[in-house]
Formats: sequence, C-alpha cells, structure tokens
Amino acid sequence: MQTWLTLNFQNSVTPLMEQLIFFHDHTLIILIMITVLVSYIMMNLFMNKFTDRLILENHTIELIWTILPSIILIFIALPSLKLLYLLDEINKPSITMKIIGHQWYWSYEYSDFKKINFDSYMLNSPNPNNFRLLEVDNQTVIPMNTQIRCLVTATDVIHSWTIPAAGVKTDATPGRLNQINFFINRPGVYFGQCSEICGMNHSFMPIMLESVSMNQFIKWIKNFN
Repeated sequence: MQTWLTLNFQNSVTPLMEQLIFFHDHTLIILIMITVLVSYIMMNLFMNKFTDRLILENHTIELIWTILPSIILIFIALPSLKLLYLLDEINKPSITMKIIGHQWYWSYEYSDFKKINFDSYMLNSPNPNNFRLLEVDNQTVIPMNTQIRCLVTATDVIHSWTIPAAGVKTDATPGRLNQINFFINRPGVYFGQCSEICGMNHSFMPIMLESVSMNQFIKWIKNFN
C-alpha cells in the first residue's frame, strides 16, 4: 500500500496545488479514454475484416477523428491556461521573503522585518528521528492563511526552489529575481529539495518550510536572534 501512495502527489496544502491535482486527474481521465478507444479500434482492425473496410473507407469516420482531437485539446487547454494565469498572479502579498540559492545551501531574508536573515544548511547528524537529507538547522517559518510572496535568486549557478506539497517550483537564477506566491491553508512542516542539477552537492540542499498560526509567527519574529 505504501508503494502505491508514493506514486501519487503529496497532499496539497495550498488552493493552487489542489487545482493542479484536479487538472492532472482531469487530463488522466481523457488519456485513459483515448487509450481504450484506440486499443479497441486496433483490435477490431486485426480481428475483423468488415470493421477494417468500415474504418478505412468511411469518410464520416475520417471526419470524426479529424475533429475529435481538436475538441479534446480544447478541453485540456482551457483549464491549463487558467492554471498558468493563476500561478503567475500576485494577490497583494502580506509578507515578502527573499530566497537566495548558494552552492550548496539556501539563505532567507524577510524583507518586511529588520535584521531577519539566516542560512539554512542540511543537518548531518545521524538522528533516526530526522528525515534523512531533508532536515535543516534553520527552517523557514511563515504564517498560514496568509498570502506569501517569494523573490528567488542565486549567487553562483542555477538552483530551483521546490516544495511539492505547496505546488511551488521556480528557478533561482544568478542576476535575476523570479517571483512566486502561495497561500498555505493549514499548519505543518513541509519539505522540498533543489530540483536543478547544480553541482556535486546538489542533493544536499533541502528546503524545510514550517507553517504556523499568526500568533506563533509573531512570537518567532520577536524571539529571532
């Protein structure tokens, strides 16, 4: 059972990720229907000469299988374009966070607060209670039910800041600021990793994001050293 669970998406924690999963399921159903129909027609072509003549010499069927793919593409394109627009839309963020990729760790700066910046390194301690290659010494803390804007860049090579549960993935490119936004709607700790092959320690720069209530976030800000 656990093996099948790993083949699916992680549980969504943002509205956009819920829409991405819905779009995946929507497209998968269409692909299954196409596969079944084409397989059925091919089997009939191999087994039945009458069907062979009916399909290969019928102008109406040729017209149908010319128009039908266009209709199918429309059903896939419309929700896809809507999602692309929503993923790039910035809705008056409450908090802005700057993310900087290095070889091979992440730095974070909270632009709305003074002197809140830190580096985030992977934990090397062999603690059996930690998630291997995912735990960090300084995790990112954000308030839930709050629109967050992230400005992502890098200092050396191209990295990629990715959190699958939040539906967030953007390249950290030297000399350029990429912008993403998300809205986490429940508390918890969520993990990600650099998704760009950025060098020999590419697999050792994880991302650890903690979503807390607004009161806990304010306490974290006040107690930050």
